[in-house]
Amino acid sequence: MYRFNNIYVLAAFGTIGGALFGFDVSSMSAWLDADQYLDYFNSPDSNLQGGITASMSGGSFIGAIAAGFLADRLGRKLALQIACVIFVIGCAIVCSAQNVGQLIAGRIINGLAIGICSSQVCVYLAELAPSRIRGRIVGIQQWSIEWGILIMYLICYGCIQGISGPAAFRVAWGVQAIPAIVLFFALFLFPESPRWLAGRERWEEVLDILADLHGNGDKHDPIVLAEYEEVREAQRIAAEAKGVGFFELFGPGVWKRTLAGTSVQMWQQLLGGNVAMYYVVYIFQMSGLSGNTNLTSSIIQYVIFLVTTGLMLPFIDRIGRRQLLIGGAIICMILHFTTAGVMATYGQPVDNVFGNENLKLSITGAPGKTVIALSYIFTGIYGLTWAPTGWIYCSEVFPLKYRAKGVGLSAATNWIFNFALAYFLPPAFKNITWKTYIIFGVFCTVMTVHIFFTYPETARKTLEEIDAVFDSKIPPWKSSKVQERALEARAQSITEKGGMRKDSDGFDEKDSRAHQEVV
Repeated sequence: MYRFNNIYVLAAFGTIGGALFGFDVSSMSAWLDADQYLDYFNSPDSNLQGGITASMSGGSFIGAIAAGFLADRLGRKLALQIACVIFVIGCAIVCSAQNVGQLIAGRIINGLAIGICSSQVCVYLAELAPSRIRGRIVGIQQWSIEWGILIMYLICYGCIQGISGPAAFRVAWGVQAIPAIVLFFALFLFPESPRWLAGRERWEEVLDILADLHGNGDKHDPIVLAEYEEVREAQRIAAEAKGVGFFELFGPGVWKRTLAGTSVQMWQQLLGGNVAMYYVVYIFQMSGLSGNTNLTSSIIQYVIFLVTTGLMLPFIDRIGRRQLLIGGAIICMILHFTTAGVMATYGQPVDNVFGNENLKLSITGAPGKTVIALSYIFTGIYGLTWAPTGWIYCSEVFPLKYRAKGVGLSAATNWIFNFALAYFLPPAFKNITWKTYIIFGVFCTVMTVHIFFTYPETARKTLEEIDAVFDSKIPPWKSSKVQERALEARAQSITEKGGMRKDSDGFDEKDSRAHQEVV
């Protein structure tokens, strides 16, 4: 059967799973100031709205926890197809919602699917992509999230402007199912992860897929053979260990990786991206914008997010993960403290903002425009740094045997903090107003120190080379040169030795020493 073998085509289709996440983000944010939604659901107060928004994140937490078990048992492809089916069911429930309870139930089911996709799409792409471009390939997932946010927001905007009554949000929420259906059928044309196949000792398929993806079908290409050798060595080591549960992720030799993978997802949330994505309508309301002006201004923010991440992807592997994470945290810290200062100095306490009783602070005139500008700048910095890099980093740090469950746990960490913040922000804007930004500024300060002292560099290294980085005793801030270009060196060695022979399993090996190591 025909299958895609161009890594960029695979990334383009595969990251539809990320777009589902984006769809669900703006499928709610766009309606926070819409009469159709507010009238039908009786204008939810800050606590109830926080619960509605956070319900998707709660489902995603459960889905991300389950994703590792699904992906390890059934394969990366089938796990993603199951997620597509679940998402379509959730869309049907949300689309037909008769009350808040049904809406929350549907968003929880959608969240189950998004939890699976958010953790396993990046695992799948990381295991398919060559190391030299792995960052941009996995980063495409984040970019697809942003495309999903923008596209869904525009759909919601059109429905708000052109459809009256509850049909407006029903149409918008029903359209979400279409990408999931497309991804479900496209996955039949995708190759399985070669590293998952290695875990099943299906070596002929492993070599075929690596050759298709990295050698234009040439099984004798030195890069293909070098990566094939690394996969076999990694699988040999993995096979010597016992089965992996979540507790093993905190065992000797692995806990540092688990801490890095889970904490980068925690910090991505605590950086403050939820403020800019979920509740941009609230921010702009407090800054003096309402109605159609608020909606169009929010669209600008989502466009900035999309463009900045798109601009970064071609360069993300050259710059390195640590520089982007640390630099992004420092700049966002400054922006949060500046926003808090402007709001505290020029904001006026009010009973409501444009009739929205969830908001108790108004910033008009030039200070209001300053807050909007700061929000735009924050979104741009977030799109350039943490938005793509957080997902890339957690997909790289785990060794083969722990990868699916490790990234699943990392994604679950993202979602539990996403849930907490989505629920926390509406009451925070109501009760502590500008102090909300002080909290996020402090988080940015702490994460900067934590990353500098504990996160080794993973850019431009194969997944197997990253194992050597974590196993070495070199300080994280000096880790960029560890095992650099080891795959190319191995490929060169294979080329120089020439001559290949069959091992006992019938597969090509380079020499007797390599034969001893990988068989």
